[in-house]
Amino acid sequence: MGRWEPGARERLVVAAVDLFSEQGYDATTVAQIAERAGVTKSTFFRHFPDKRELLVAGQETLSTLLAEGIAEAPRDATPLEAVAVGLERASTAMGPMSREIAPRMKAAVAASAELRERDALKSVSLAAAMTEALVARGVPDATAALASELGVLAFKRGYAEWSEGDRAPEDDFAGYLVKALAELRAASTSLG
Repeated sequence: MGRWEPGARERLVVAAVDLFSEQGYDATTVAQIAERAGVTKSTFFRHFPDKRELLVAGQETLSTLLAEGIAEAPRDATPLEAVAVGLERASTAMGPMSREIAPRMKAAVAASAELRERDALKSVSLAAAMTEALVARGVPDATAALASELGVLAFKRGYAEWSEGDRAPEDDFAGYLVKALAELRAASTSLG
């Protein structure tokens, strides 16, 4: 097993998702994940504190990209326009591997209460990053929180549509996110 082979983090994520799908989250051990990925157990722990964290491997990157995009949105952008810029920036972190493993990851999360809890915490973290970035732009707290929650919903809806079904490999993830945000924005106007 190669100790410092490139791509170990990605291989660990794919191995974990495959094993979670095959035998369930609870029955899968860190040793099995490491073996399937072709790395040592200590390499696993250099990348992840535990197996639960594999499913949120890119969370910090997504949070950072969302916040950067919001901060760099034009000065006159509305809160939702700034969130759209953040979503477009975050889409750059999602490549073909993310799209390929999405259905298996969704199934693994659905089958495990622990993973559903961790997925919910990821959503809270993404919303917090967006809210903080919006508040830094001078957006009032309540407006920033609402725009951020819509951003999280748009991310989830856009990701689901992008990753499911027969889509061309070159389909632009950012387009799915922006479309989902526009749909949610339109729906929110009907709330009264």
